[in-house]
Amino acid sequence: MSFDEEWAALVAKASERGGAGTRLNEVADLGGGGSGGHDLSAVQDELGAIGHDAHVLFGRLRKDGDLARESSDDAATALKNANFTLGEELGLTVGVWDSQLRTLLQSCAHISNHLDYSAKSYTEQDREIEAQMRHRDGSAMSVSEIERYYK
Repeated sequence: MSFDEEWAALVAKASERGGAGTRLNEVADLGGGGSGGHDLSAVQDELGAIGHDAHVLFGRLRKDGDLARESSDDAATALKNANFTLGEELGLTVGVWDSQLRTLLQSCAHISNHLDYSAKSYTEQDREIEAQMRHRDGSAMSVSEIERYYK
């Protein structure tokens, strides 16, 4: 599968999931707090899927990028040994390729790690908020009881 085909498939898959996974959702106005009846919502499954895709991309880039670098470096050496000036230029290109590849690999790793951390962090925050919004006997508060916190 070519890069363009794979990219188109990933874009289509992301569109089916409904976008990047973090969006502003409209909620009922409870009479106070908030900013105009909007709330930040993050879907952990979507964050995890994007983080997984970034991790998979990292692995493929590292493997395929190294293979391309090694092949090009071998070709540059062979051309230099045969006294072709193209060998030196190809060697410079390999250096730029390697630098750009490392930058892209770092970006993929950063995205993957950040989304994994965010998904875990949101889950922990949700649990803390849920615990704070319960009565001492463990029963959930009603909407009217929660409303008083927004006034």
